[in-house]
Amino acid sequence: MVLYKFASLAFAAAVLSACGLQGTDTEKEETSQAERPASPEPRGGYDDARTAARAEATLRGSEVSLALPSGVTQEMLGDRTPTMLAVQVMLDRTAHAPGVIDGFGGGNTDRAVRYYREAHELGAGGVDEAFLAALFDDVGGDIFRTYTVTAADAKGPFRTLPEEFSEMAKLDTLGFETPLEMLAERFHMDQDFLKALNPDADFGKAGTKLVIVSHGKTRIDGDIARLEVRKGEGSLIAFDDAGKMVASFPASIGSVEFPSPSGSMQVNTVAPKPNYTFKGDEQDWGPDGTYILQPGPNNPVGGTWIDLTKDGYGIHGTPDPNLIAKGASHGCVRLTNWNVAALARAIEKGVEVVFL
Repeated sequence: MVLYKFASLAFAAAVLSACGLQGTDTEKEETSQAERPASPEPRGGYDDARTAARAEATLRGSEVSLALPSGVTQEMLGDRTPTMLAVQVMLDRTAHAPGVIDGFGGGNTDRAVRYYREAHELGAGGVDEAFLAALFDDVGGDIFRTYTVTAADAKGPFRTLPEEFSEMAKLDTLGFETPLEMLAERFHMDQDFLKALNPDADFGKAGTKLVIVSHGKTRIDGDIARLEVRKGEGSLIAFDDAGKMVASFPASIGSVEFPSPSGSMQVNTVAPKPNYTFKGDEQDWGPDGTYILQPGPNNPVGGTWIDLTKDGYGIHGTPDPNLIAKGASHGCVRLTNWNVAALARAIEKGVEVVFL
């Protein structure tokens, strides 16, 4: 993991009319990706990967077998199949994100499969023997881990957030509403899936041991020279300077009423923990008045803002990860909070962004 060095935190107040944000730039501190110091992934309550990692999923031909953790039954998994569960979790550890891990699959998983196949020159197809063999060889069959809720996790703070901008603007942060929401986002999981694996758990009690998936990390290997926003596919694709696909993400991209732009622009800067300034008199949606909403994962633009050189547009996170690529945006490009954080750590000022 590397640290954001594109801009001072004060820049988090600046941005974009297309997504309802306004503000002014502040002095920016620019540092190349190579100069940004690395820092270790926070471990918190995670188990020790050196001793806990094991291949619960195994492959024989095109058949995936899945050994369930102690206390987890097939009945608890419901209609989730071993193959789809394993595929989603393993894809999350590659550079081709399946969106929220729910064990059921769907459009976002299908996109990730397609782009993984393309990146690995597997040709057209779906979850077949060649795909599974490549995926197992790439990341292995480690599917489940354990996590122990820490005192910091339990402390929060958590609170139910209002829906109206006028009430949200009174709050000093737009954090998580519940421990379950916080932990599910940390593990890239659907909340219902996390509850299904831990039906009797108190997610807000320190010391509670949870079964979780062996999710991916918030970093991308490789240098990114170009981003393609594929509006018709609901995808954002990253390429290196040789034109090789580096990563792919499901994305919510504009709408008929609020279309995304077309053409080429560049990354301007990155604002971690952005606030959100809404001016109703400059928008065709939302309430009257001006409201400044403070940072937090439930901020309307999520936990990260990647500013583009076309005024009013950016790539950002979301308070609703389950809706990514399943709903529209107000013209910008919306990713899960963990995907946009990974992307922000991997890009440089000046990276080309092409809307197709």
